Amino acid sequence: MAPPPKPDGAASPAKLAIGVVGIFGAFLYYGQLMGDIVKYQAEDGSKLEREWFLQVLEAAANVLVGLAGLILTQGGPSPAIPYKSFLLTGSTQVLAKAMTQKAQIYGVPFFLATLVKNAKMVPVMVGAIVLSGTRYPARKWAQVALIIGGVVLVTVGKARKPGSDGGHADVIGMACLGLSLVCDGITGGQQTAFKKEYKKTQGQGLAPYDLMLFTNAAMLGVALVMALALDQFFGGVAFLLDHPDLLTAVAKFSFCSAIGQSAIFFTMANFDPLLVTTVTTTRKIFSVLLDIVSRGYVLNGTQWSGVAAASLGVLGELQEKFGKKQHAHSK
Repeated sequence: MAPPPKPDGAASPAKLAIGVVGIFGAFLYYGQLMGDIVKYQAEDGSKLEREWFLQVLEAAANVLVGLAGLILTQGGPSPAIPYKSFLLTGSTQVLAKAMTQKAQIYGVPFFLATLVKNAKMVPVMVGAIVLSGTRYPARKWAQVALIIGGVVLVTVGKARKPGSDGGHADVIGMACLGLSLVCDGITGGQQTAFKKEYKKTQGQGLAPYDLMLFTNAAMLGVALVMALALDQFFGGVAFLLDHPDLLTAVAKFSFCSAIGQSAIFFTMANFDPLLVTTVTTTRKIFSVLLDIVSRGYVLNGTQWSGVAAASLGVLGELQEKFGKKQHAHSK
């Protein structure tokens, strides 16, 4: 049986440092590697451009690391694992990730894709309004407006690189990101529901590495089926074997994802969820800025205003969560 998460007081500064460095280091490098992989072009002009094949490798690395974490920290899986629920959320999550990569293949810059993905609360809110009549305060709508408005400003601002013509992100790429957001909304809603039901029936919640291992196992199965069905798997293997430098980048990319996820779950197991949210939120903003600087994108005043607006929307959501926690403690 998995041990319960440790309270904040039992977590040492060293554990906090491990979690923060792991999350920032792994995912900042992950973003850089993703850009390198998408932009990689062989001497003959060919590219990898196989998003489902990449998902197979990324999910496989996460399964390996998740399995190791589950054995070492939990001694085994929690009882009565809801496999069907994991299959559903794993399917929507891997589709979301594949469509994010597909968007970048179609020309959407990584930093813009990251900004768009921060609007994942939009499909969640729309679904809640339609299905359950939920009402949201004006503050929540303002946060959403800042993120969406920021993305629009960046998109229409004609981002370009020195010496290039630049231009708008491809419409198909943005459509892929839209589908990715919808999948994120479904994933988040379903995860919340089945975790709540599991805690109700079992008397305790699913442990962090249960979530990592079984979600990624489902993602691996779906990605493998899609890669084989779309004839991406064997072609992807051949392409990597023909280009060892890209093979190295893809291996690093896959394990950066696994190390980053493991760092998130390690932090979840030792600290308050709000701290995890704080770290992951600020990391996303740094990822945006790092991609802009490292790739040499030239942004005008309108675009920088968009980046600032979207970042404020993200930070506003974080501040709202802090406020709710402080209000709960004051009761």
